[in-house]
Amino acid sequence: MNFIQAIRNFYSKLGALVTVQDITMLWLRLWIAGIFYKSGRTKAGEGYLELNSFTPDLFEYEHPVPGLEAETAAQLALYGETFLPLMLVFGVASRFAAAGLLVMTIVIQLVMPQLWADHIVWAAALAGILMVGPGKVSLDRLFEKQVG
Repeated sequence: MNFIQAIRNFYSKLGALVTVQDITMLWLRLWIAGIFYKSGRTKAGEGYLELNSFTPDLFEYEHPVPGLEAETAAQLALYGETFLPLMLVFGVASRFAAAGLLVMTIVIQLVMPQLWADHIVWAAALAGILMVGPGKVSLDRLFEKQVG
């Protein structure tokens, strides 16, 4: 077997395991998770899940969330932007995480309507994860195979 044939065999075996859609879904999960996780880290203080001193003020004066007190909105944003992206990265309860981040995107749109172009792209990515699922490169798929 020559070198070219060995490469073809390798890719045909790989293609049987992971498809382009699976790689795309992995990339999509990592990309959207990065956006939200970085935002969550800007809200954290010295402790991983502790608010910094200015985030509650941000939610009170700059971006108030209708129906929520500033402290509550800040805590929810910190937790949501910390745990939901991590769930997407590892592919654990991916559809739940995508739904949670989609709700956050809608709230962010209500609070910051001028950024609608970014929010549409985020919503489309999250809707894709909701509809298609995380793909084979996820713990969801591993658990699904063990249970089924």
